[in-house]
This record gives sequence, C-alpha cells and structure tokens, in this order.
Amino acid sequence: MSERNLDSLGRRDAEGQCVPSGQTGGSIDIVSEIPAHVGAREALLDRSFGPDRFTKTSERLREGRLPAFAFTALNEDEELVGTVRLWNVEDGNGWGALLLGPLAVETECRSQQVGGRLMRHALNQAAMAGHGAVILVGDYAYYQRFGFARGLLEDVTMPGTLERDRFLAIELQEGYLSGFAGCLVATGEPDLATARGRKASRPLYKRVA
Repeated sequence: MSERNLDSLGRRDAEGQCVPSGQTGGSIDIVSEIPAHVGAREALLDRSFGPDRFTKTSERLREGRLPAFAFTALNEDEELVGTVRLWNVEDGNGWGALLLGPLAVETECRSQQVGGRLMRHALNQAAMAGHGAVILVGDYAYYQRFGFARGLLEDVTMPGTLERDRFLAIELQEGYLSGFAGCLVATGEPDLATARGRKASRPLYKRVA
C-alpha cells in the first residue's frame, strides 16, 4: 500500500520532495518492500552505517529472521532513497512487541522529511495491525518527535551491550509495556533464503589423511 499524504495521526503531510539522479526534484512514495528493493536497500545501509552495522546488539534480534514489516521510500524514478523495517520480538514473559530499525535515508533526501514519513507510516501500520508497542535503540532527540520515550523499558535487556539512554519505546496501546521484563528474544519467521545463502557461502575443505 502506498502512503502519500496521510500520517499516523490522520493529519495531512506535505508531499516529500527529493532529487532523483540527474533531475532537480520529484515526489516520494512510501511502499512495502519487494525483493527487487533488497540490493539497493543493503547498499544504502552499508553507506549509512558501514560494516559495523552487523556488530550492533539489535542485529542479534534481526539476523536470520524475516521482518514483520518492511517499507521503502522511492523517488519518481523508482530509485530507493529510504528504508525502515520492524521485527517481531518477545520479552522474558513471552509478551510480544516490535523492534524498529534500521532507518536509513539517502544523504540528499534527509532534509525532505523522508525519514519522518517512513517512521509515521511504519507506526501507523503497526498500530493498525494490532501491535501494542514498538521498541528501538536510537537518538532520543530525533525519535521523541514520533512519541518514543525513555523509561518504559527499565526491566528489559537485550542480548548484548545496551546504551540505556538510547533504549526507547512507544506504546501503541496504553499501558502495554507495564510488566514488560527480561531479555528480548527474536520471534520472527526464519529467513530461509538467508540461511541457505550462508550455508552455500561456507568454504569446502577436502579431508586429508
């Protein structure tokens, strides 16, 4: 489903503008990710975060899993200029939530509210699907504008190093995170294609006497 001018609060949002390659302007569409977007998405994430992105604690909850939601921002040439995904997780009591990230936008589009449109669309879709909360690790100064807050995850940990001041959440249902506790675990569907690819990429060795 394409998102053009409606944010998660039902207000009108000015249509995003971004410069397609070789042009001076153009519209942005937010669409569900399809397989044809994967290569461009991975290239954007590499440029945005570098190789260290695979060492982040959040990656332990994403690797080998399919996202619950994946959205792409496309310019008028249908070039990928932004991406965001959300992942199924549970706390130590088996209570489910969504983990958001990574969010990335092409450098030339960052002043055009593409990231904000991706965020609002993602949160809107999560709420419409009945999810109770979204969690992320990120800069409070940026994410607070979308309703994310500190202090909702005091009894929650992640499988690795965690910066508490960057551990944020938003409740899509009031009081949903009350009692949320323990270490988050990934619960998304296994990404069998990725698993096969990793297996195929392993080096083969001859047994020697």
